[in-house]
Amino acid sequence: MVNEILYSIQNALISGDTEAAEAAAHAALAAGLDAQSILNDGLMRGADIVGQQFEAGEVFLPQLMFSARALKAAMAVITPELKRLGGEGGTGRQGLVVLATIQSDIHDIGKNIVSTLLTTGGFEVIDLGVDVPIKRIISAALDACADIIGCSAMLTTSMPFMGDLIQTLEAMGERRRFKVMVGGASVTPEYAARIGADGTAPNAVQALQLARSLMLN
Repeated sequence: MVNEILYSIQNALISGDTEAAEAAAHAALAAGLDAQSILNDGLMRGADIVGQQFEAGEVFLPQLMFSARALKAAMAVITPELKRLGGEGGTGRQGLVVLATIQSDIHDIGKNIVSTLLTTGGFEVIDLGVDVPIKRIISAALDACADIIGCSAMLTTSMPFMGDLIQTLEAMGERRRFKVMVGGASVTPEYAARIGADGTAPNAVQALQLARSLMLN
């Protein structure tokens, strides 16, 4: 039963069916599934599949947009539960995060989930959107006096730009000013360490935990 519900959530995102995604999210909560499971095993898994299909040229931008709308509808259903989850372990403003999908990449489904969970967890989030140039990310972080810069990339061809961002910060003498989180389906802890990032997380819940731990260091 649980697997069937999670599969229906994934399938709704893959097909870009907004009504089905909303209904499946309601059904998951009614069946007693916790919000973290719905997020990680339903929404994030479906989002990952859509991203992989896009990178492989199996689906195109319109489908990506429909999937994003379906995700938004499902997120609206589980957000009250996520707020309770985000509220655990801390109250008040946690810090300021500048978030963006790195230049040459237009994927934002996973980033949007991370943005939602960071916000419900007490962080102020400035979301710059997708295909954001490195200089704009750094400029926004400097102007806002951000604590954390968060960059995502789904495409493997876009991932090197995250390393370029860190190198640019170092060249500017600003690297120590920010913690840098990186993420995306192909980003591993080894890759994050290799480019000099402060960390990565496999899902949105752990991204919130990572952000909180970075604020303590």
